Amino acid sequence: MMNKGQPSRTALMSAAARAAHLLVDGTPSIFVDPLAQTFLGDRAEELLGYHRSYGGHPVLSGARTTAVTRSRYTEDRLAELADRGVDQYVILGAGLDSFAFRSELADDVRVFEVDKPTTQDWKRALLVETGTTVPPSASFVPVDFEKESARSLTGHLARAGFDPGRPALVSWLGVTMYLTSEAIRQTLAVIGGFAPGTELIVEHILPAGLRDEAGQSYAEGVMAAAAEQGEPWRTFLSVEQMDALLLEHRLQPTEYARQRETIDAAEWERSDTLRPFELSVLARASVPTR
Repeated sequence: MMNKGQPSRTALMSAAARAAHLLVDGTPSIFVDPLAQTFLGDRAEELLGYHRSYGGHPVLSGARTTAVTRSRYTEDRLAELADRGVDQYVILGAGLDSFAFRSELADDVRVFEVDKPTTQDWKRALLVETGTTVPPSASFVPVDFEKESARSLTGHLARAGFDPGRPALVSWLGVTMYLTSEAIRQTLAVIGGFAPGTELIVEHILPAGLRDEAGQSYAEGVMAAAAEQGEPWRTFLSVEQMDALLLEHRLQPTEYARQRETIDAAEWERSDTLRPFELSVLARASVPTR
């Protein structure tokens, strides 16, 4: 998953898509991440050059659409929950996420970035190099699920200051397609044991038969490249299958948002090449009162 000490290809591509959105797409911006380009390090010119030169290509515009809509949806929901007093945010597979270092909400919300130790070491070194301040509210939680069970997650979070007795928002974006169904189940079981009122936003990829033409074309292009880089897509779930998984692990589904539904309809009236397509779904679920 790593290449010469670099973050995974997935983390780099996602950050590049968020950064490129501000450079090649029109307004209004769906999501503004002013640190995404910084977090690309010495790969910035190379990765953003693709978007500048070929930004209208369906794979690149699709990557931007996917990255910015899921981030927008998740951080909008976090803002709503923070207004209600939720002050813990767990980011599973945080990669090059920049929320903790740019958002005003980070002053009021404890952020727990969960990822592989090698990825976090690289990111922390980059933060130092770029002079990016790590706020007291941000905690790095190194967990290598290839070497230990997801069931260890609660302990790792608690040692970093997470209070399992209080509600949190857990985001799990751009990850489940790379995992086995058993690894997904283990993680859902852990989250289902968090405090009542905790919410989960998890992205899942639809099976081929449920994608539209644009979604299938995007998947075929990205899956082939991901497999070559040692990051094959393994798991695809329909809404009904995800619904069953969530309920199995004591999580109550509350919403399934496709790309079109992540922002107001008027924001899809765009002059650029960003268009919603049927590939991924954001499932939102909560831990009910026991």
